[in-house]
Amino acid sequence: MATAILIDGGFALRRFPAVYPDLDPRDAGVVAATLFQMATQHLRTREGERRVLHRIFFYDCPPLAKKAHQPVSGRAIDFAKTPQATFRHLLHDALRRQRKTALRLGHLSEDGTWTLRPDRLRALLRGERTFPALTDDDFLYDVRQKGVDMKIGIDIASLAYKKQVDQIVLVAGDADFVPAAKLARREGIDFILDPMWHGIHASLNEHIDGLRSTCPNPARGRRGQEGVEPGEPID
Repeated sequence: MATAILIDGGFALRRFPAVYPDLDPRDAGVVAATLFQMATQHLRTREGERRVLHRIFFYDCPPLAKKAHQPVSGRAIDFAKTPQATFRHLLHDALRRQRKTALRLGHLSEDGTWTLRPDRLRALLRGERTFPALTDDDFLYDVRQKGVDMKIGIDIASLAYKKQVDQIVLVAGDADFVPAAKLARREGIDFILDPMWHGIHASLNEHIDGLRSTCPNPARGRRGQEGVEPGEPID
């Protein structure tokens, strides 16, 4: 049988600079190729054999395309023309051209708000910054993804019920996947979680069949979760 690899795009892109510090996270081609390589490393078994790849599913949202006014200066900003939007479009195009890769897109909510960056908030609370000194760069436009988690859950259920694979690898970092993981395991699927060396709650171990990160471990010289080194399979 085959392996399906599902990647939570928002999570993977946030983790990318930490696990690949020598690569440019703004280069869409490099990011797409590196994530593909990271995913396909899951196909290697301990015996040196390779499992069959069913498909890589990448879940994300199109970039924000609305206009708004910045919180301090009041200057207008067109999010569709930002470097972040350009990167997302280029990344999605690169993923569409990759073999055995399916792009699954949700959408962004329309009710975004400006929020203070966490490190700036901590600086304010410590008295290192003052409110009058804040600038537009101290804020982020917070907008929520819609439909991504649902698409991941539907694809896991479909793969399990149709018996298209006997193993699913999910690259993610939170517990939203637990109901879908339970369903897949009841259907006999070997369910592997790849958190890209990000810490997960110990209770999640009961809902998966293995924990394995194939990207480089950012904690140099320290063994990772469950004592698994990068690239070392869990049987």
